[in-house]
Amino acid sequence: MKSYWISLYLKVENQDNLKKYAEVVTPIIKSFGGVPLVRGGKHETFEGDDFVRTVVWEFPSYEKAIECHNSKEYLAGWDLAKDTTVRHMQVIEGFSTE
Repeated sequence: MKSYWISLYLKVENQDNLKKYAEVVTPIIKSFGGVPLVRGGKHETFEGDDFVRTVVWEFPSYEKAIECHNSKEYLAGWDLAKDTTVRHMQVIEGFSTE
């Protein structure tokens, strides 16, 4: 079953740090089978909080998504932005209607 990383950014205090983070972690995430589906972009909030940025990655499985997040390579990349970025981040398993 495919799974998804969903990151909802509340605050980005340093765009350069976030850019460096993205440059470092993108190939790491892809090496675990991650495929970017949403990375910022035009949006409109109809209900609830308005996040400054939303990022969604699709993974081939829940286990691969967790393995990627917990990898020393990814965590080292997150160190570049974590002190200047506030986000909600979760991994969630998809489902099938078939």
